[in-house]
Formats: sequence, structure tokens, C-alpha cells
Amino acid sequence: KTFLCCGSGSGKNQISATMSSDDVFPDSVKDFVFDLHDAARRSFIPSEQQPLYGSSFREITAKYFPNTAWPAPGAIASECGNDPLFLALYNELTLRHLQSVKRPSVRDRIEGWHAYRQLFDLILEEAPPIGGGDAADTKQRVTLYLVPEWCFDILHEFLYQFQGFCQFRTTTYTSAAKVADDPDKSPASHVADALDVLGQHRDAWAVETVLYYLHRLVAVGTRSKGATATHRFLAYFASVTLSRLECLLGDYRASIAALDVIYDPTAELIAVGEDMKTPEELVNGVFPARLSLTYHAGVSYMMLRRYKDSASILGGICLFMQRGFKTGQLRKIPGSEQFNKLFDRMIALLAILSHVSAVSVVDDNIASIVRDKHANNLSKIESGEEGYEDLFVFACPKFVNPAVPDYSQALKPGCPAVPYGQDAYKLQVQHFMNEMAAHASLRKMRSYMSLYTSIEVEKLASFNDMKVEEFVPWLLCFKHKMRQLERGTATEGDSSSPKDKVGSAMDIHYNVDKGNVVHVDEAEKTRRFETFFMKQIRNNDDILRQLENIKIEQY
Repeated sequence: KTFLCCGSGSGKNQISATMSSDDVFPDSVKDFVFDLHDAARRSFIPSEQQPLYGSSFREITAKYFPNTAWPAPGAIASECGNDPLFLALYNELTLRHLQSVKRPSVRDRIEGWHAYRQLFDLILEEAPPIGGGDAADTKQRVTLYLVPEWCFDILHEFLYQFQGFCQFRTTTYTSAAKVADDPDKSPASHVADALDVLGQHRDAWAVETVLYYLHRLVAVGTRSKGATATHRFLAYFASVTLSRLECLLGDYRASIAALDVIYDPTAELIAVGEDMKTPEELVNGVFPARLSLTYHAGVSYMMLRRYKDSASILGGICLFMQRGFKTGQLRKIPGSEQFNKLFDRMIALLAILSHVSAVSVVDDNIASIVRDKHANNLSKIESGEEGYEDLFVFACPKFVNPAVPDYSQALKPGCPAVPYGQDAYKLQVQHFMNEMAAHASLRKMRSYMSLYTSIEVEKLASFNDMKVEEFVPWLLCFKHKMRQLERGTATEGDSSSPKDKVGSAMDIHYNVDKGNVVHVDEAEKTRRFETFFMKQIRNNDDILRQLENIKIEQY
């Protein structure tokens, strides 16, 4: 059977409605489009939309379009009454599938950019005004309902394609620059074509426009009195996406600040199906969103030297994932093949954090996994060899630089091999390694101080192979490096946002008196027994399940 499918390029948008006929594609496809449009634009019933988006789309894709495109929007327009917003949603959904099964060309990437711009413009067009509106007439404004998973997937893919485009244009420039100095060679035809298309579309995937849409979606969903449930879903998932973007750009403070709206204790509850949830519960209810938030926040906290916060947030989700892997619950979630990769990356980050900060905030089970997986790297660090870089390179996200290179320079002899400022990845690795270089000396200093309750500065300096005048600044540096902000916790009955507090990531306290003697006091250790009891309860549960599975034959 022949299907009319959407392809790449401008021809896709020129398909007329007359090309749609009953025998062009299966009835199941037409029924799916009709039902999805009804659930999104008319009935607004989550229980109807959830199986359509969550399972039916994947089943039809696997049956009819496993490696090809779905029908073009123009071909199915009659099934949704030529609804522009729904057609934009359908276009994004099917393009997302197409780019997952084929390597996108430069024109595919630019087409994706225009598809997202059209979709967000239409969504924002139907949104209530920021700061205006009346909660009383919210029902009259409801014209669209998307389940939370769909909202997050749209925004997650939006940033994924932005990240891929930034890397693509840098790679294309580099490929052309390699042969620029050789008069006997010329760049491959696809590279020259890509440079020409990129030069004509310099505004494609512009970071300022990407930021505009994300900030606008957050504002519409959090500062409009008449915001619908869908606009609020999009707002909070846009803040997760914005946090990820700022992390990839290296602005770690902005990455953490983008999450403030999610943890705002004054935020109104959101209707999710039949339940009322806080913004934090909404995000945690979509596991890929929770995972993205946690991973990029953990990286940002670490790069800001907030080691305890980073270890706490990463350790918490790693413990959750470890249990999910055991029960098999995580494997039921779409995209679960990526979960193991992110779990391994976060474990590597925890290996770094456990070595930099001696204060343990991680569960014993996760600490054991860290030791088992990265014992070799940690032993290298202990012996004075370089081990941090290998861990960080494995665990860090793929940083990007959004600056548009001068494509015309790529083909000129003597041009730089990499566009100026484009090697964002190496820049962040270098920044991290500069910070870790200081910790090598500080770790050695701490190991000696932990053996004494008081010791002369001169003697401690000699242990560290330094002169006294060189060593004293290191004592101050150690205090400074390990002094950090820590996340505040909301108190019961207090509606104000929790304030961060200043703390220390050291497990020892020390001061220097007028006689140049260092006095060391080990930090008070809080003995916690709940971990022991919880571990024994879990072990007993495992034993009981094994006993229940034993079949006893009676004679």
C-alpha cells in the first residue's frame, strides 16, 4: 500500500488538501488523528488523550511508519477541520519521530526550527495576557489540553534540536576549515552545501529567540490569572528546559535560578487529571522531566562549588532509580534506554563529589555503587595522578556555544580550525580542572590536619612542602573553597520562599591563634540509625518475596 508521507524541505508545506483521500493511508491513522484532535481541542479529557499519545502513536508508528515519515499535515487536515494549532502540534510530533529514525540534514534542522516557531506562536496567541485575565472566566478560555508528558516532550525535543544545531554548525565549519589551506582539495559537496544554507539562515536557532520562547512560556503560565492547565504545564516544563539550556551555556547561577518557580511555596495547585498537585509534584510526576532537572541542577551546583547540594540532589534520584531498576518500573517509561546512561553519569559526578567534599550526604547503597564503579579513578586521584578529568569528561553534558560563526571564513586559507569561541566543551573542562587543581593541595593539607588537634603552622607547612609565608594563604583558601551556600528548607506555616544559607563542606573545623598554632576540631557527627533499620526492612522484604515464590509440593 502506498502512503502519502511528509518529507523534508519546503515541498512538505505545499501539499494541497485535495491529495487527501480515503485510500491514501489506513483508517487507523485517520481515526488516530481525529481522536487526538478531539481530546486536545474539544473534550479535554486526560484519560482519553493519555493512551492516544502514550501508546497509540507508538503502535501505529511501529506498524506503518517505523523508518519513514507520517502523512504530511496537509494530507490529514480534513480529519481535524484544518485546525492550525492542532496541525502545528501534529507537525511537531511527526517531525520528532522522523528525526529520531534518520540523520537530519541541514534543511531538516531549519525546517524543525520553523515548525517550533509556528507552534509556540500559535500557543502563545491563545494564551491569556500576562498579569491580566480573571480566574473566574478560565473555563471560557480553555481551547487546548495536552497531558503533561506531551508538554515536556515538546520542550525537551525543542532544546535537543537547538543543541544539535549548535554542534552541527561547528562541525560543518571545522570540516571545511581542514581543507582550506590545501589548494588541491575542496570540501565535500554536502559540507559546501551546508555552509551555503547556514549562511542564508543565520537566524535559525538563534539563542535569543530560543530564550524568548522559554521565558515567555514561563511568564504566561505563572503570571497570568487566567492561565489554563496546559499553559501552566508548559510553564513549569519550560523552566526545566530553561535550566538545562543555561547549564549547557555555562551560566550555572541562571540554571539554578530558572527553577525558582517550581519550588515557589505560594504557587497555586494545578489540576492534573483528577488530582491537584504542586508544581514540584507535577514535574516529579513526569520522570524524564525530573531526571533532566536533577542532572543539570546537580552539574550546576557542582560547578558553583555547592558540593553538598549537588551530592544531595544527585544521590536522591540515583537511589530512586536504583530501586526502579530493580522493580522494573523505569523500563515501562518511554525513553528508558537513556536512563542507564544518565544514571552512570550521575554516579561519576558523585564519585567526584565524594572526593572533593568529605561530608557524606549520600545513601550507603549509592556510596557503595560509586566505590565499585570508580575505584580505579579514585585511587589514581589519591596517588596524585589525574583522575578528575576522565570522570568529568564522561559525566558532563555536551556544552554548546550559541554564537554564530562566520561561515565565509571557513573556506579561506589560514582560517582558524575551530570558530572563535566555539570550543565550549573544552572551556568548561578547563574551568573544572583549574578548580580541581587547587583541591589536590587542599586534600593533602586536610589529611595532615585530621591527625592533630593542634599543630604549629610551621610544622604543618613543612609536611606540605611549603614555606610558611606560602602556606598561610592556603589555610585561608581551604576555608574559602569549602564555604558554600546550601539550599534552604521551607518551614511549616511559612509561605515565603526558603532562603539559602551559608554552610561548609568540610568535616573538620580549624582556626589559627596568635601564636601561629592551628587548632583542629572534628565536626560533630550525627549518628543516624534510620538507615540501618530501613536497610534491614528492605532485606526482610526481599526474603519474604523469595519465600512466597517457593512452591511447596504436598504429598
